[in-house]
Amino acid sequence: MARTRQAAMADVGRAMQRYQRTVQSFDDAVARRLGVGPADMRCLDWLSERPCTAGEIAAATGLRPAATTALIDRLVDKGFVRRTAAPTDRRKVLVELTEDGQQQVWSAYGPMVSEGQNLFDDRTIAELDALGELLDSMSELTERHRTRVDAGE
Repeated sequence: MARTRQAAMADVGRAMQRYQRTVQSFDDAVARRLGVGPADMRCLDWLSERPCTAGEIAAATGLRPAATTALIDRLVDKGFVRRTAAPTDRRKVLVELTEDGQQQVWSAYGPMVSEGQNLFDDRTIAELDALGELLDSMSELTERHRTRVDAGE
């Protein structure tokens, strides 16, 4: 008997939950190794893509301004990040990873990223594009519902 679409979707849903749990567990292990908390890890994750303002970090972590300042101070004290003037507006302060911060984060995530690239070796460009579009749609859905929950709905 052929599997139904509903059964296939349920299997994918369970696989996504397992994946989300393993990612969270891995991030928790990295945080313990680096000696930082969950909000600090989210900040380091955002900063791995580009420098951010304190306001952007607050939005990404869900922290209030005072708590965001304390988070940044902790990461500065640990040598992970530094504050710098924005190149286009020197009155604006950006937070960026230090070389040591980049190295410490990459030492934890780099081996998984390098090995994980092999998972895509047998995928066509069209399959990769479709996967990227699906992940973008899933991120948009999750963000919409995070906003809903934050609003108390």
